[in-house]
Amino acid sequence: MSRAQLIDRSLVRDLVPFKGRRAARLVPRNPASGPMPWVIAIMIALTVMAAAAGLALGNLADRARTDLSGALTVQIVEANAKTRAALAKRAAEILVADPAVASLRVIPREELAEMLAPWIGSGNDEGEAVPIPALIDVQLANVADTAEIARLNALLLDEIPQARVDAQSDWLRPVYDALASLQYLALALIALLAFTSAGAVWLAARSSFNNHRKTVEIVHLLGGTDRQIAQVFQRSITIDALLGGAIGLILGVLAIGVIGSQFAAIDSGMVAGGNLRQLDWLVLAAIPLAGVLLAMLTARITVMSALKRML
Repeated sequence: MSRAQLIDRSLVRDLVPFKGRRAARLVPRNPASGPMPWVIAIMIALTVMAAAAGLALGNLADRARTDLSGALTVQIVEANAKTRAALAKRAAEILVADPAVASLRVIPREELAEMLAPWIGSGNDEGEAVPIPALIDVQLANVADTAEIARLNALLLDEIPQARVDAQSDWLRPVYDALASLQYLALALIALLAFTSAGAVWLAARSSFNNHRKTVEIVHLLGGTDRQIAQVFQRSITIDALLGGAIGLILGVLAIGVIGSQFAAIDSGMVAGGNLRQLDWLVLAAIPLAGVLLAMLTARITVMSALKRML
């Protein structure tokens, strides 16, 4: 006598209460041999990595905006080196006297030349054809909004027509746009992984239901409700999802740790701004739970839909 016939007879002899171990025997399962836990583990691991990337990029952009929210750069374009130095000194005096300015620094010409060396080459002396403009880093006491920038620009132009005031955050606007695009890409990847996971659960639930269709028909005829039958299949899928979610979370966290250590070796303040915060780790920990809920809901909808078509 086959295992399915033994299960059928057992359920016929004692259908009520149809729960616990007796109900679980309707869908025999072996997590180690089935592919579903491993499929879910891969999906959860990829989702955790995609979510971590999106959160890190968001933190990086927020850190950069915060650091540069009150930062300005005053640029003085003048071909004559002595005149340029005198104008830079005068601009610094005007800005220091303004109450909105918290601090400033006139960048030495040698430092500018070193930064520009990859583009204009070294040895660009004062007599050469590429004059380096004078730059002043300014830190405001408050946010460098449009009105404040316009006011300081007008203040300098009254005495120094060669001066130009720019918000440092404007220089990084293309970088902000690129980071936002990458965040949207991570969000789209998470949505795609969720859709794929739901599809995999749907296929697994349909396959399991079809394999046990005869037993389900017998239980149905003996008074078993759709809800009771659906709970049996839902329980099996939930166990697979829990196992796969735990494995996927571990794999995802390990991957984040390896990648994070590589970025930490860069030793850059900007890269450090992308570190994950405590709330971010809680979000990542919630991903397997969301995956389990999605699997439970998908399995229930799939089985209930199949049961209705049996009527």
